[in-house]
Amino acid sequence: MRVPSLFIFNLETIMKALIIAAGDGTRMQSVTRGRHKSLMNLLGLKIIERVILGAKEAGIFEFVIVTGYKGKELKEAVGDGSRFGVSITFVHNNNWEKANGLSVLRAKELFNENFVLLMSDHIFDVRILKEIVDYNIRSSVVLAVDRKEPLSGDTKVLGKKGKIVDIGKDIDESNYIDTGIFLCSPKIFFYIEEAIKENKSELAHSIAKAAKKRDAEIFDITQINSYISNMRKEVKPFWININSKEDSIKAKKLLIENACKGRNDLLATYVNKPIENFIVSRLANTQITPNQVTILINIVAYTSTFLFLGGYLLFASILTFIVSFMDGVDGKLSRVKIASSNIGRMEHAFDFLFEHSWYIALAIYLSKDYGISAILLSTFILLFDGFSRYCSQAFGKAIKNRPLGDYGRIERLFRKFDGRKNSYIIFILIGVLLNTPFWSLVAISVWSLVSAIFYFSRTVKHLHYMDYKKR
Repeated sequence: MRVPSLFIFNLETIMKALIIAAGDGTRMQSVTRGRHKSLMNLLGLKIIERVILGAKEAGIFEFVIVTGYKGKELKEAVGDGSRFGVSITFVHNNNWEKANGLSVLRAKELFNENFVLLMSDHIFDVRILKEIVDYNIRSSVVLAVDRKEPLSGDTKVLGKKGKIVDIGKDIDESNYIDTGIFLCSPKIFFYIEEAIKENKSELAHSIAKAAKKRDAEIFDITQINSYISNMRKEVKPFWININSKEDSIKAKKLLIENACKGRNDLLATYVNKPIENFIVSRLANTQITPNQVTILINIVAYTSTFLFLGGYLLFASILTFIVSFMDGVDGKLSRVKIASSNIGRMEHAFDFLFEHSWYIALAIYLSKDYGISAILLSTFILLFDGFSRYCSQAFGKAIKNRPLGDYGRIERLFRKFDGRKNSYIIFILIGVLLNTPFWSLVAISVWSLVSAIFYFSRTVKHLHYMDYKKR
């Protein structure tokens, strides 16, 4: 039989994903207790929901799911996709007890163009999928691979010069492992049919056949840039095949840890972070949304503002610390539950408002004894903080790969102590405990000035260097 002509992968044609969800997950039966493995809860989302939402973030909105074991249960749980903002079609594989190549072949009639092939029990870093769907090469299949030592049960891959040479669980030589993420053309169905004729129905057998024709390529996920600018940290692209209770525990820890931002001040790193992670791990399994947490944070924050105005300084100061660790919960929760929203982007604007309402309220209360000087101090804080933020924005428009506070060693060191909420509330608490709250305002205004000067000077230095390089 003549092999169909090569296909060219193009992002614009990748509109569908095929998800294999036919197996019974034998190794997880002690945990799932008869339920479909992909319906197991993982921090508030079923595993297959994480697969769907992750693919949606990568720009895929049409899905075909091949069911088998507990197919009706899976279909009822997932639905038509409308609640995820996607479209889902189901295909049933009556021979689900057999190897997974048959499940892929069952969807043959629904794919006349390139598609992404995913497993219903693999969670993955969305960056992997974003990269692979935009991988413009000529081949029948592209397999995302990872440079890891294979464990028992892993499908091993031998790759050379970007091509798959061999693949299988029992091959002798390998340098990668299979992540379960594929970019396929419809030609993959031809290789599956050819493998089945030889009574080889594993998907790996079909990939091996394509490899013999030099028609199967690798995408090494370790080549993906691990630095995430908006998170201010390095995060290696990850994926996990959920095959055991230990895998699910590992996945939960990984998802929460990767939701934490890096390069924080000392209070956020050593006090707030463990508290936030504990709260997020509990809230993720509830119906509470990140936006609801944001609203609660603002209620508590402005309660503190009114307490400052009324002179209840110790109680107000304690509430600012509660707000401090609550403030990271909503963002982490949205990342863990893949529930980011456009309105959520307003979070930092609201933070700026309530933070500075504290200093203004404290200044108004202290103005009874210190007059206009207390008001002036709060004004200086507002001006200097606003200027620091503007410097960061100007830097970000020119240098997009790293934020100013994480650009160099000096910036990273200063960020641990710089003028921001977590430093200021410590100043306030110390002043209140020493019965010298006016000097808290003095300390905050001085430190906000120092921070403004530092970030201004570093921004000018870096931008001037950029201008110099362009000459």
